[in-house]
Formats: sequence, C-alpha cells, structure tokens
Amino acid sequence: MTTTTMKDALETSLEVGGMTCASCAGRVEKALRAIPGVQGATVNLATEKALVTGASLDPAQLIAAVERAGYSASVPAETAAPPATPRGLSEALEIAIAAALTIPLVAPMLLAAAGIDAMLPAWVQWLLATPVQFWIGARFYRSAWKALLARSGNMDLLVALGTSAAYGLSLYQWLGQPQHHGAHLYFEAAAVVITLVRLGKWLETRAKRQTTEAIRALQSLRPETARVRRNGVESDIPISKLKVGDEVVIRPGERIPMDGEVIEGASHADESMLTGESLPVSKGVGARVIGGAVNGEGLLLARASAIGAETVLARIIRAVEDAQAAKAPIQRLVDKVSAVFVPAIVVIALLTFCGWWLANGDWSAALLNAVAVLVIACPCALGLATPTAIMAGTGVAARYGILIKDAEALELLHGVTVVAFDKTGTLTAGKPRLTACVAARGEEHALLALAAAVQQGSEHPLARAVGEAARAAGIKPAPAPGTRALAGLGVAATVDGRELVLGNAALMRQHGVDLAALGAQGQAREAAGETVSWLAEGSRLLGMLAFGDALKPESREAVERLHAAGIRTVMLSGDNPGSARHIADQLGIDEVHAQVLPEGKAEIIAALRARGGRVAMVGDGINDAPALAAADIGVAMGSGTDVAMHTAGVTLMRGDPRLLVDAIDISRRTYGKIRQNLFWAFVFNAIGVPLAAFGLLNPMIAGAAMAFSSVSVVSNALLLKRWAAGGKA
Repeated sequence: MTTTTMKDALETSLEVGGMTCASCAGRVEKALRAIPGVQGATVNLATEKALVTGASLDPAQLIAAVERAGYSASVPAETAAPPATPRGLSEALEIAIAAALTIPLVAPMLLAAAGIDAMLPAWVQWLLATPVQFWIGARFYRSAWKALLARSGNMDLLVALGTSAAYGLSLYQWLGQPQHHGAHLYFEAAAVVITLVRLGKWLETRAKRQTTEAIRALQSLRPETARVRRNGVESDIPISKLKVGDEVVIRPGERIPMDGEVIEGASHADESMLTGESLPVSKGVGARVIGGAVNGEGLLLARASAIGAETVLARIIRAVEDAQAAKAPIQRLVDKVSAVFVPAIVVIALLTFCGWWLANGDWSAALLNAVAVLVIACPCALGLATPTAIMAGTGVAARYGILIKDAEALELLHGVTVVAFDKTGTLTAGKPRLTACVAARGEEHALLALAAAVQQGSEHPLARAVGEAARAAGIKPAPAPGTRALAGLGVAATVDGRELVLGNAALMRQHGVDLAALGAQGQAREAAGETVSWLAEGSRLLGMLAFGDALKPESREAVERLHAAGIRTVMLSGDNPGSARHIADQLGIDEVHAQVLPEGKAEIIAALRARGGRVAMVGDGINDAPALAAADIGVAMGSGTDVAMHTAGVTLMRGDPRLLVDAIDISRRTYGKIRQNLFWAFVFNAIGVPLAAFGLLNPMIAGAAMAFSSVSVVSNALLLKRWAAGGKA
C-alpha cells in the first residue's frame, strides 16, 4: 500500500479491478467515501487506482468496501512496474475463440447481400452463439449482477441487457413459435456485440498501458544491486540493504544505485531519463550523483546520501504516479453525467421498445431497436476522455524533465497569462562571484575578512561568493557568535566584539549609515547590473562589496517564447532597482519589481491575480515559497530547495527556464486533447442514441461503434506522446 502523510491526513492508494466505465469509478468512490474516517476518495478509470485520504485508514476496511460495491481491490506493490501487456494470452485467446464462433454467424448475412443463401440451421446458430453469450460474455453478467446488488448501473449492465434480449428473442422465435421457423434469428447480433465489445476493451487496455510507459521507463532505472566498500572490502549487495553513508563503487557503464556525493574519481553521467538533459554531466569530487543515471567512462566512489524511497528517482516516480492518478477539475462534469447516465439509457431503451411496439405492433423489431440503444450508449469514452490525456501528457512531460504534481496543476497551467520570475537562480546562474571589495577606510583585505566572518554560516549565494573569495585570499574567518539573518535585508553578527551588519541599502538606512563616501561607485556597479552589499559597524560605513551573476544563456529565449505565446512576463527581485532593471532590459521582461521582501513577493503575485490574469510564479529558493503558494500555479526549479519544490505544482528538473514554456505547451496540448475527447464522447452519444432509438442502427453496428469510440479516445490521447521539447509534435 502506498501511504503518505499529508498535513493532517493520510493518503492511501489501492489498485481496483473490474471497472469498465465512468459509472464504475463513481460507485467505487461512493463506497470508499461512506467509510468512517475517510475524508476524500478519487478513482481513476484509466490507471485503475483509488486515492483515499483520511485521518485513519484501514486497508482491509477499504478493500472490503470496494468488494461490497462489486469490484476487486488490492494493495499495490511499491516497486513493481505495471505490466507491459494486458491480462496476457488468455484474454486474446478468448477473443480469438469468440471471433471464430461469431464469423460463421455473420458470413451468411454478408453472402445474402450477394444473393447467396447460406443461412445456418437454427440449432447450429444456437450452438455457435451460446458459448459466446455465456462463456465469453460471462464477465458482463458478473459485473452487471454486482452492479444491480449495489443498486447501480454500468456499461456491463447495458451490454448484458442488450445481448440477453437479442439472444432471448432468438430462442423465443426458434422454440416458442414453430410457425415462424423460417424467420430471421438474432443470435449473430448478440454474438457480434459481445465479441466486438471484448475486442474493443482489449484494444483499449493495450492502448491505456502505453500511457504508463513513462512510469515503467522510470522504474526500469532502478538497479537491483550496489557494490559497496566497507572496511576496505568491496561486495555486491541488494539495493534494499544499502544504507545512508555507505561508500558505493560505481563502475563505467553502470547505473548509479542511490543519490550521493562523489568522494573519489571523475567521470560523466547520463541523466537524460531523469532530467531530460541530453548531454552527459561532468562528475568530480564533491559533485552530486543521482540514482538511476548511467555512469560514463570513469570509476567513481560516492557516499550515499539518499536511498530507496528518498531518492530523486523515487520522488519523480511518486510525482508522476500522483499526477496520473488524480482527477482534473473538468472531470467533475463527467462524473455528474456518468452518475445518471446508465439509468437514463435504460429508461430511453424502455421508451424505445414501448414506442415501436405501440407504433407497429412488431415487438421483435421494437426489442432490437431497444437493444441498439443499450449497446451504443457506452459511458466508457466519457470516463476515459480526461484521465488518458492526463496520463499521456504528464508522462511525456516527465520524459523531458518536467514534473507536474497533479491534474489540477496541469489544467491550470494551460490558461496562464502572466509569468512572474524570481531573478537569482532562475533567470541568472545563481552563482555570483565577488567582483569588487572597496573599503571606505583601511585595507580591502581586512574588509573581506570581516565580511567572510559575518557570512560564514550562511548558504546564501552572495555569502558563498564571499567565502570563496576569502579562501582564495588565504583568509580564515574569525568566529561570529550570535549571527542572525535579517529577512530581505542582510545579516548581523558580532565579530571580535564588534557589532556588524552586512546587507542592502535598506538595511543601511535602518541603521542610519551614510553611504555618500562610496555612493557613486555603488550606483555605477548597480547600473552595470551588479548587486551591491554594504558592511557597517553601528552607523559607520566600513565598505562596499559588489557581485556579478551571469544570465543563464537560455533565459532570453524563454522570455521570447513566452511573449510569442501571448504571455506577459514579470521579474521579482530582492536586488537593487538598477541591477534588476539591467537584467530585465537584457531579457526584454515587461515588468520589474526590485528590493522585494519574501512576503512582498506574495503580495505582488496577489496584485497580479487581482488584475484578472492567471499567474504562474517561477522560483528556486526558500524565500520564493510564499509567492509560489500565492500564485495560481507555482513552478519550482529542480536545482533549487526542497521547500520550493514541495510548494510548487510543477517542478522543472533542470535549471532551464525554457522548460517552463515547454510545460505550458504540454498543458495546452493536453487540455486540447481532453476537450476533443469529451466533445466526441458527448457527440457520439448525442447522435448514436437517437439513431438507435429511431431504428436506424443495427445492434451489430452499434456494438462496433461503441467499441470504436473508446479505442479512438485513448488513441487520440496517445498522440501526445509524439510531443518533443520546443513545442514540436
């Protein structure tokens, strides 16, 4: 059982068997929600999975509820990949036998059109049709009976009613009316419908399995063993025995079995299946390695930092599974329709029968038209329209390094009209370097030593730049007890008894520091796009530090593609106005907000939403989390912090802002497929049911059309798999 802890609830997944249409999924949901302690349940027809949330969840109780509703349920294996082929040879063999028995029943009808009378005796027709009706069609009876016990209806009930009526009419005409022994029987109609429906479901299942290829491909990246070095001795152990802190030997060409850090060796790693990065990534001492990637030409020794369910690969798989199992908001309309669909069709079929019988007194013709109504009106296509498109869309997105957390995120993304970017680490490389260190009085070396001492405990990119510059100058920072971060402003610390503050101009104003001595230099640096920090003791200025952060080479193209898609761009930065405007001008960004505190970013996002647009926020740091949560859709850079990734609805596994444009394109194409599928599913029933009711559809044609509708919906969704990065399909 896949169980994860939500904020105040547990989330559990179950595999559900026996569902055939949208009304089945609705009935399972209703059964699960009726259990005390269950707060919510969603069932996905395409993945055949149920996601249940609640304060306390008993798997046995959940399974029992599903079984009482007429379906099977089981706990999914944590690591097993979905089967590549549906139900194996047995189903294909059953369909082949059904076809072999049905073809002799249909052939005389085709020959009759050519003037050849080859009609089989009634007893032969019965002999051929009976195994198809009660052996090949047994699943329809079992499912229909369970539906009736649950006081509900499903596709199988419609098929069972329709084919039983045709089969029963044939028996009556053959055995009950000897005077009509030359009359046409309808055994072939019942047999053809069952055979075509079974064939359609088999083709549909095969097609659905293709939508889970992304999951299977990711799961295949997990190696079964790892070579560990313990006490100087190397040995191969099962991956389940690996521990955090183990030293793992990764030979050339092997898959990396865990997340970790290289402690010996140099090589390259192919991370394309995880991040979508097509080029091998250089790996040396201190570099991070990702489980599932393929080691290149060199031997590596890495220390394990995450194993099993905590690896990046495992998190990616969970994210894709969750997205594929969730329902899009548009699915609510389908659920409402499906809840009343089967009962409504049964009523329409009864009205059809009564109407034709009263009109011409031929109850056999009336019955056949009612059968056609029951057979043509299958809610399968409605139930599959949304989830198959979502599965295909999220699958292809994952292949290119775009993780979409849930179906709602996918649906929201397609309508984005404004994209707000954090600057550092999102549009820029996020690895600034110290470009200037200017003392107001005294030596630059002493100024750098104080700055390094103040920031030695910080993970901020500017602090790391100062630390690197200090190490290069041979400076060992003095202790700085009582260091404290000042959100959006800088940092304060005590160094050798001196109370120091290091930060932006706003922080200096708070402490009454006069920046005039270095103001002109600072303004010149900011105008050139650099970030300026000031160091002060009390109200006395000690000096200025300037930092340069290169733009990512992909950023300009990303902004241009967003503009081409009709999307407005905004940049939010805690940096000074000069530096922020310089970056924005280089990229062609429409709107800039500088010197913004973390809570201020969320306020700006709220203001952008208030203008009537749908806003996406893109960021990579802890300080971006409030803005990511405030946006309609949050997008996190995978190269950023876990907090940002957990808050966001979409994660870009590479620090490439062009992936955002790709994510929006995938979302738009997926939503387009959903609308196409729903349109054709509704139109199919809106046209097919009246045609059948007015006697214009033979039950056999109705059966073929019904099977075709489901297969076509899934096949249309699978066209998304042809999508390629850059919006090419």
